Amino acid sequence: MASIASRPPPAVSPSAASTSVSASSAVPSAFTILTSVTSTKDSDPPTVRFTNTQDLFNAIDSTTGDFLTITNVSPDQFTEIERVREKRHRKFRFRRYNANSQILIITIPTDLHEALHLGLYMRYRDQLVRNGTEESWKDIGTATFRQQGHPGGNGGEGDSTGGPWPEREGAGNWPTLVIESGHSETLTELHKDMQWWFQASNHEVKIVILAKFDDQQHHILLEKWEEAISSPQGAIMRSRAAAMSQQNGVLNPVIRQSITITRDETTNPVSYNVTRGPLVLGFRLLFLRNPQERDFVLSIQDLQLYARKVWGELPRSD
Repeated sequence: MASIASRPPPAVSPSAASTSVSASSAVPSAFTILTSVTSTKDSDPPTVRFTNTQDLFNAIDSTTGDFLTITNVSPDQFTEIERVREKRHRKFRFRRYNANSQILIITIPTDLHEALHLGLYMRYRDQLVRNGTEESWKDIGTATFRQQGHPGGNGGEGDSTGGPWPEREGAGNWPTLVIESGHSETLTELHKDMQWWFQASNHEVKIVILAKFDDQQHHILLEKWEEAISSPQGAIMRSRAAAMSQQNGVLNPVIRQSITITRDETTNPVSYNVTRGPLVLGFRLLFLRNPQERDFVLSIQDLQLYARKVWGELPRSD
């Protein structure tokens, strides 16, 4: 297997990650695609202007990527889109909706998109079964969550989500773990997704994992985000966060791990190189109690098998 040079994880400031999504300029005709679907970090997301629900569905059907931004969607129109989606059993997901900006971001679950998040979540789920703790876990999946204070407006749906049971028993309770994936969705937009989960849940979400397939670099980037108290002395560990919550401390996202998986086609068979792995998920944050079991670890071998299946879902050129 080829050697891997280590490199520091990318620096992503919370302020940069929380930049709001800007609305597109007016579109001359209904659902003209303004930008092509690409995976470069700095490209604009594919954007259309809402006119009616049927044209929206047509635009989704004609989008080749897994990500679409819709502008000029009023709260009433969002409710109607949600109703018709359920009636027609359409499988696209609402990544985020903001009633103030009237911007709706949609996830289109391609095979590659689903492999990116489900491959991680199911490996974590397998460990729950092996450890005998599956009955203490609640799979939440792609349920719709409403931002606190906006019951009829702002909302979002994750790719893979779950939380402890019975601590998060009942409809509407937020997950502790969220996994979001992206192919045509840019890393910048994924960072906005991550920010939304922490903020909209009032910090009830504890871990957000981002899985990004980068066509330009031809690698998978995995980022694990948690939150920490910001203070003049810098970030403070989560174990001290609760004690400081009443002392004007501010929780901000902190990147805990950044793992890169690359495919080496010069070897026979093809190999997968994992940098800065394995991926570790803390028991305390997942289950909201002192550890009774060890943290969950997706080993380098786990990540290599995961990557092999992800690459297997790439569209074939022939």
